[in-house]
Amino acid sequence: MLNFQTILSEFITLWVVIDPIGTLPVFIGVTASLSPRLSKSVAIRSTLVAFIILLVFIMFGQIVLDALGLGLPSFQIAGGLVLFLFAMTMIFGDGKPAQEENLVTSKAFTPAVLARRVAVFPLAMPSIASPGAMLAVVMLTDNDRFSIAHQAMTAATMTVVLLITLGILLAAGPILKVLRDTGAAIVSRVMGMVLAAVAVDTVLQGFVEIGVIPPF
Repeated sequence: MLNFQTILSEFITLWVVIDPIGTLPVFIGVTASLSPRLSKSVAIRSTLVAFIILLVFIMFGQIVLDALGLGLPSFQIAGGLVLFLFAMTMIFGDGKPAQEENLVTSKAFTPAVLARRVAVFPLAMPSIASPGAMLAVVMLTDNDRFSIAHQAMTAATMTVVLLITLGILLAAGPILKVLRDTGAAIVSRVMGMVLAAVAVDTVLQGFVEIGVIPPF
């Protein structure tokens, strides 16, 4: 049954798994070497790609995951490991993610091409459309338990969370403009540490789910 309590519950669930605030470290890391215009483009494109990915999971995710026999712990552990590796490039890079900065200075990739690449990975996935978010939208739109109207409400709630995420990412631009290169380098490393902690927690939660370690 659709009511305010149900909508609020799903909003909180989607907010937690999409984690708009937690996406900021990744966004700052990958856009530190880009112009404000391209950074804005990255924010819009990454949010749109994440929306498409999650919408596909709402429509077809249950069928695919059931066929493959995959569950949330596997997605959590894999996604956490990917985010941890990216966090290392933020911490130990040359003040900006080393791989992205090298691509900018290479002849193979212009800043515009780089912006399109980082908008998909690591921003759209696995940061915004995280493994937990993918599994959450599948569970919240279980065809065996929820009506079409309920599933449409879930999709609308997800859209609202993603719009808030976009607003937060767009607000990061003025912050970087004030910080300039030196400040951005410091923030990138600090955010890298935060992201590494989030990634480790994601992996540990996956191990808890499969019973390898006790809840903490």
